[in-house]
Amino acid sequence: MLLYNTLTRQKEEFKPINPPQVGLYCCGPTVYDYQHIGNMRTYIFEDILKRTLKYNEYKVKHIMNITDIGHLVSDADEGEDKMTKGLERENLKPTKESMLKLANKYTKAFKEDLKKLNIQEPDKYTLATKHIPEQIKLVQTLIDKGYTYETSDGIYFNTTKYPEYGKLALLEKQKLQAGKRIDLGEKKDIHDFALWKFSQPNEKRIMEWSAFGKKGFPGWHIECSAMSMKYLSSHFDIHCGGIDHIPIHHTNERAQNNCASELYESVNFWMHGEFLVMNDAKMAKSAGTFITLEDAVAKGINPLAYRYFCLMTHYRKPLNFSWEALESAKKGLNNLKNSIQDLGNIKGKVDLKFKEKFLKAINDDLNISQVLAVVFEVLKSNLENKDKLATILEFDKILGLNLNKIKKQKISIPLNIKELAEQRLKARQEKNWTESDRLRDEINQAGWNIEDGDDGYVLKKK
Repeated sequence: MLLYNTLTRQKEEFKPINPPQVGLYCCGPTVYDYQHIGNMRTYIFEDILKRTLKYNEYKVKHIMNITDIGHLVSDADEGEDKMTKGLERENLKPTKESMLKLANKYTKAFKEDLKKLNIQEPDKYTLATKHIPEQIKLVQTLIDKGYTYETSDGIYFNTTKYPEYGKLALLEKQKLQAGKRIDLGEKKDIHDFALWKFSQPNEKRIMEWSAFGKKGFPGWHIECSAMSMKYLSSHFDIHCGGIDHIPIHHTNERAQNNCASELYESVNFWMHGEFLVMNDAKMAKSAGTFITLEDAVAKGINPLAYRYFCLMTHYRKPLNFSWEALESAKKGLNNLKNSIQDLGNIKGKVDLKFKEKFLKAINDDLNISQVLAVVFEVLKSNLENKDKLATILEFDKILGLNLNKIKKQKISIPLNIKELAEQRLKARQEKNWTESDRLRDEINQAGWNIEDGDDGYVLKKK
């Protein structure tokens, strides 16, 4: 099984630390708003990864954080807390109770979206607010090991103490001295980041804790490090997220993990999903391109059609979104379902030659679009229908399109449609192609498709 490792910029053979166990950590949402479909593309990629690991008979322990405090508007330790911004947007009182209410609302919405997309939930969701002692302990460990310094507004990680700091992002560290640039503030280096922020006298913090002799709150990056190492140990297999996490969030996590654990690499594989883009720009609320799964449902799109849309492009390639493209994916999924419905309800045996092709594709860095190609190859093959069905349903353990829920239905064809079809058959036999096309269009407009065959025709309800 080959997986692309962001750290090494190449595909590598995946070998678990403690086979058959696999520790998988995925960065979850900051629950101050709904997740947009660009966010959901990342979770679909992670779901395919998890399903593939399980298909290869690994036992996956999957952890996902829920950030309900500590994520500032800027990933670089600046601005307001996103949760606080959420309270202001919804005109909620600036209280702990309101913030918990906000977090619960959007956590519930996130989980509902996962269910609609047939994404398997993690073994454990870890809330940042429930792991403050672990975060304080980790900061103290980094203090004791000499990787930090204190300023008037917080405790910072000193990146000059860690020569490997920029490796994940291929970042060339700038050699800056304190005070040389105004935006450094009290930082010693432009890349240094907050492990713990102190509450300031002029700000009203809704959630804060006593630590290091003052009131304060955790930095966003320390949350994931503390929770991933608590549940997966200081050395685990895979850490996932979107590519926007590479330059700051995951670079900072890696520094924290490695320095606290004194391991050269505490995570073996870093994996990242590419953006969903609109008009060549990343989907984002700030850009006015915030589309939720519910927006798609309101347009008559089955959430699994969006999953199918994502499966058509490799997770490491940008995916261009448009409503037209999503409609096309919807039609494609419906056609696939119709083809499977035609196979009947009796399952035969999984074809081993096609399974070998399937495994080669999915184990080559989750080449899911190639898996779809194999599905259509199966449908066009000379296999018996029952074996086609069994083989495709086997593949759906990875695809996750719920193809096993498709049942062959007996559909009553209206008499007038049958009469039109018979008239069309006669027109074709008489080679009256103009009349044949006219009758076909009339049948289509009535909500039916007609397919010609050697022995006549087949009518299908749209």
